[in-house]
Amino acid sequence: MQSVDRAVSILQVLARLGTAGVTEIATELAVHKSTVFRLLDTLESRGLVEQRVDRGRYQLAFGIVALAAGAARKHDLSVLSRPVCLRLAEAVRETVNIAIHDGQAVISIDQVIGAATVTSVNWVGQRTPFHATSAGKVFLAFMPAPRRDAILAGGLEPFTAHTLVDPTELAAELALVRRQGYALTAEEHEIGLAAVAAPLRSMDGDVVAAVTASGPTFRINAETLPGIVEQVVAAAAQISQRNGYPKPG
Repeated sequence: MQSVDRAVSILQVLARLGTAGVTEIATELAVHKSTVFRLLDTLESRGLVEQRVDRGRYQLAFGIVALAAGAARKHDLSVLSRPVCLRLAEAVRETVNIAIHDGQAVISIDQVIGAATVTSVNWVGQRTPFHATSAGKVFLAFMPAPRRDAILAGGLEPFTAHTLVDPTELAAELALVRRQGYALTAEEHEIGLAAVAAPLRSMDGDVVAAVTASGPTFRINAETLPGIVEQVVAAAAQISQRNGYPKPG
């Protein structure tokens, strides 16, 4: 399975870069050059990659076009992510959402209810603020600094007594989000609600969405949080890979 993972990652790197040599691909994926060379040789024999005139550099071959013809349905992030979200909701037993943003607010585009949830708000289609939600913090953390600074300077509405409205404090938290790869909220948008979010990336590494797990603070707390964070981050990595982002290693 590891070889399959790495072969797919090589195809994703070539799709992003256009052409690349063995050393460049090995560096991108943090694997040994001999492994990359062996996999490239197999992919080349199946017509999925080819060497350019300047040998030693590889690019995608026509075989990829033939495979792509079989994927007739429209690419839809909610469809692509749903199998992973179903497994995540089953694992953490909480509500799982996929969220995007329109530049002004966070919008949920899909939701799966976990087994522990008796009743839940349907967040699909609802707009929520950047600074008071876990998905919003993910988007703020990874957006270009000038745009982020403009949002923080524009005034932050307090939704509860726990909402971070000081731009300096929030900026420090967003720096932590970038380092650790996930965001947390606890009663910052609604009293009694906590959430964890992790970024979903496109082929070129841009953060295009977020996956979140949310539930009551009596279930998402200091005791359960480490396990939920681990599951959400792992699910985000799986969805990102399904969306074309290469898997390192």
